[in-house]
Amino acid sequence: MSTTSESRVEADAAPARAKVLVWDAPVRIFHWLMVISFAGAWLTAESDRWHLVHVTLGFTMAGLLAFRIVWGLVGPRHARFSSFVRGPSAAARYLANALRGRPDHHTGHNPAGAIAIVALLLLAFAVTATGWANYADLGGRWLGKTHEAIASVMLAVVGIHVAGVLVGSWLHRENLVRAMITGRKAAPPHEATRRAWRSVAAVMVLAVLGFWTFQWQQAPGGFELTQAAPGTQHRHAERDHDRDDD
Repeated sequence: MSTTSESRVEADAAPARAKVLVWDAPVRIFHWLMVISFAGAWLTAESDRWHLVHVTLGFTMAGLLAFRIVWGLVGPRHARFSSFVRGPSAAARYLANALRGRPDHHTGHNPAGAIAIVALLLLAFAVTATGWANYADLGGRWLGKTHEAIASVMLAVVGIHVAGVLVGSWLHRENLVRAMITGRKAAPPHEATRRAWRSVAAVMVLAVLGFWTFQWQQAPGGFELTQAAPGTQHRHAERDHDRDDD
């Protein structure tokens, strides 16, 4: 029997794949809120006028990170770290097969994507921890520089992750960005996520909006806060000194 015939037999024997729910609502809400928070924090990092927005989005990232860790332990199957974190060897095999044009299909995150996700979670922890310490003026100039460096590394990993999503979408002939919006991917019915957990997602959104509203109410003139936060004057003086040296 020829290779083509064998492939057809395997295709006929394979379980039918339809669009089923894979990503529950909390995972999707977490993903897009993290995108918004990190992008907003990056864009406001050097602005005195929007300093409170930067701080607020940093705290939002910390809260989202804490939720994702818990959800990664107790959430539905495809949300759990145990379902997609496989280690470097599995990622290497996946990438090798992808380079040969035969990428393995995974209902959830593939092993290579899992490494990027774990790296982003670790970097998010590092950037929010150093950001909080810098905001509280617990360190000197080195802490601010470290915070900025970690944020730059995180931005680079985000770029790699986005590139991986685009390449994965092309290789597997499925729109992975849309899947993170709708939650649905092509997969056997038995691998579907049974419950969307929309109530948990709604609580997440309400908690974030409530925190943002609280921050807004605490700031004179809304988020356009010009009053120096703890440690801000010292850091700004150092930054102005660096500019003078240049």
